[in-house]
Amino acid sequence: MSDTEAISFRLPPRSSQIPTPPERPQRKLVEVTIDGGAVTVPEGATILDACRAAHKDIPTLCYLDTLTPINVCRVCVVELEGARVLVPACSRKAETGMVIHTDSPRVHTSRKVVLELLASSVDLSTADDLQQRLREYGADPQRFGSLAGIATVHQPVKIDNDLYVRDYSKCVLCYKCVEACGTDAQNTFAIAVAGRGFHAHISTELDVPLPESACVYCGNCIAVCPTGALMAKPEFELRQAGEWAPERQTATDTICPYCGVGCTLTVHVQDERIIKVMSPLDNDVTRGNLCVKGRFGFEYVHPERLSPAEDRNSER
Repeated sequence: MSDTEAISFRLPPRSSQIPTPPERPQRKLVEVTIDGGAVTVPEGATILDACRAAHKDIPTLCYLDTLTPINVCRVCVVELEGARVLVPACSRKAETGMVIHTDSPRVHTSRKVVLELLASSVDLSTADDLQQRLREYGADPQRFGSLAGIATVHQPVKIDNDLYVRDYSKCVLCYKCVEACGTDAQNTFAIAVAGRGFHAHISTELDVPLPESACVYCGNCIAVCPTGALMAKPEFELRQAGEWAPERQTATDTICPYCGVGCTLTVHVQDERIIKVMSPLDNDVTRGNLCVKGRFGFEYVHPERLSPAEDRNSER
């Protein structure tokens, strides 16, 4: 072929069929017995998944659907026939032939004692779900002593930024904030558990103030905290002033206006003012997570009125 001879390329003919993804192999099914009834779940499901499929109410504390189970609280334990100890339902995989009891005397006593120990060592006054569980299990934290001499509840509230506060007198070490700040969501690793045993606590790196840490103020740790140890500043200030009134609050879903991702916001309003912004855990876009703008960037909705002198100065 000469250098001047034209070279022609032929494209393959177009296919009239739209390509489709390969079908996923069907998961095997596992059958277990829960409180005398047979339940079938896909292979790889946990005992907690099976209990929920059987409509059994299993209390959880450190578990969240969007986080990796770390089974540290032992509130979700159930009795498995043939097992020496109670097993955590949130992380133990369901296996064919398991016989499980979710509310046996042994299970009930274990959960009750765990709740009593928690309530006897930290302040659970803003942990509504845990308060309900304490009543449900007839827990009596006072038999382990009062909170009067507990060092945990006497540490000062950490207020070192304008967005949220940290009150570790209410921290139950559920690790949810650590997981949300880590590989499960934000990958910032601004906080972790420091110390061992009775000295274990949530801390920034080298225990520096939050503004000096790696925190990006996404607030995802606030969203997963079950006790109010981490709390948005407007909510904290309302509670301190005795003006927190859930009966006057409304929650409305909307779309974040800041970018094109389309995150769903749940805007909580009290007395015509936004007090906090969350996001649904079951939303496919956010899975409960937001950035600093989405969670805290709502102050522009409530511009403070200027005095006549300030108004004249602003016009200049």
